[in-house]
Amino acid sequence: MRVQLKFAGMSVLLLFLVACSSGVKLPKLPTEAKVLAFGDSLTFGTGTDSAQSYPSVLQGMIGREVINAGVPGETSAEGLERLPALLDEHQPTLLILCHGGNDFLRNLGEQQAADNVRAMVKLARDRGISVVLIAVPKFGLMFSPPDFYAKIAEEFSIPFETGTLSKIIRDNSLKSDEVHPNGPGYRMLAEAVAEQLKVAGAI
Repeated sequence: MRVQLKFAGMSVLLLFLVACSSGVKLPKLPTEAKVLAFGDSLTFGTGTDSAQSYPSVLQGMIGREVINAGVPGETSAEGLERLPALLDEHQPTLLILCHGGNDFLRNLGEQQAADNVRAMVKLARDRGISVVLIAVPKFGLMFSPPDFYAKIAEEFSIPFETGTLSKIIRDNSLKSDEVHPNGPGYRMLAEAVAEQLKVAGAI
């Protein structure tokens, strides 16, 4: 009974967070806008070819250039160090941030990941760049993302995608290995991000 109540409570919380996220609005993306998809192997597309990575699929869905800036194996600290130069180089209108998974896999601590993800969001926002945050799940019973993603999204009033990667990791038919999606899995992630952008008014 306690387990059922706990799961029910988590489901209610998830629905609440999605509802809050869907109420956040973004400026409409001009057709010439650049979108920077930034992260680790989940952004790079490990487990499939480059054409099936979520940034490549998303580009076809939203009709804007989406730059794949994923680096396999990168921690959030390394991402924070790498991000400023890419923002200078590409000057994107929108940053899609998906980071933290390697911190969890290496047991580097949620607080470090939270601090670095928050700093990356702030870097972009301070430059007038819109941000969409993708929550990365931790391995465990529920494959659910840590709470800090929702807190950062609320702090900066940015949309965030919170459930799709968890669904993919639970479904072997959507994975190429234990932690990476396959082509259909990345397409599902791209569809979820596109829906976030649509709901937020960016496309």
